[in-house]
Amino acid sequence: MKALVKYAAGPGNMEIRDIPEPQAGKGQIKIKISEAGICGSDLHIYHSDIAIPVNPPVVTGHEFSGTVAEVGEGVTGFSVGDRVVSETAYDYCGVCDFCREGYYNLCVERKTLGYWYNGVFASYTVVPAARVLRIPDNVSDTAATMTEPLACVCHAIYDLCKIVPGDLVLVSGPGAIGMMAMQVAKAHGAAVVVSGTSVDAPRLEMAKQLGADYTVNLQEENLEELISKLSGGYGADVVLECSGAGPAINSGLNLIKKLGYFTQIGLAGKKVEFDIEKINYRELHFSGSLGSRNYNWRRALKLLEDGKVNLEPLADTKLPLTEWKTAFEKFEKKEGCKFFLLPVKE
Repeated sequence: MKALVKYAAGPGNMEIRDIPEPQAGKGQIKIKISEAGICGSDLHIYHSDIAIPVNPPVVTGHEFSGTVAEVGEGVTGFSVGDRVVSETAYDYCGVCDFCREGYYNLCVERKTLGYWYNGVFASYTVVPAARVLRIPDNVSDTAATMTEPLACVCHAIYDLCKIVPGDLVLVSGPGAIGMMAMQVAKAHGAAVVVSGTSVDAPRLEMAKQLGADYTVNLQEENLEELISKLSGGYGADVVLECSGAGPAINSGLNLIKKLGYFTQIGLAGKKVEFDIEKINYRELHFSGSLGSRNYNWRRALKLLEDGKVNLEPLADTKLPLTEWKTAFEKFEKKEGCKFFLLPVKE
């Protein structure tokens, strides 16, 4: 089968290769890929500037939906044809303090699908049955493909910050993650402001259509004045920083209220300077966010099943796997919101 392989360490070193079709071993499930989403971390793998361990040669990609093609020895509860998704934490130690407390996303032995084990930019993938979850009948393959980033957003919001009805939430960065964060915050009863730049104009318009209370083009409008007006001068209750951009991080620290929750979701890919004393003087709850855990996946699928979030409009660009370079380039230029690669029919 054809797969997109990171074949060696270092920038680039990625190409379409013919590799053997995998088979399900004991305790595993073989899944036929329906659709696969491109994550910002896939570009970091391509550029070789990501801190998460990568083990080339490896098939990349970790966001997907699919159907069960084969169940391995000892697997129960799944049948061929079931529509499924899979957690990306393919393997972890299970005995460290983090694993025992359910935070295996922080296990130092965690090895990730599409980084260490062959991922989903292919026709088939094989994963441990314990990581597999069924897609609700009323959720499309396209929406289900984005369960992984939605689960990451659920981890950032449900586990790491606090949003209550009536809160004012600032979401910086109107990419796919920002759109999801906005909708989850809205599901909590918050008023949400989404900020971006002129290049984000189409995404800001989409955010408005998906329920954002306010959208701000930072190059044309004054975000500080709006936040001050909406908050009575106190600042935003919560900042969900989804861009990873230094200016956005610093702006969020200026616009958050004292005792507010600031969750850093976006990865910068480089060192960012900010005034850490603002965290002290405002007694902020400042947290980074990494990946997700099982509870977040179940919550994400429930949000989709209940119609609390609408993800299908985000998937505005679908290209065949063989056009991965075009998709990566468009992603980096923000010429779309969420990019999918479709497996080669073989």
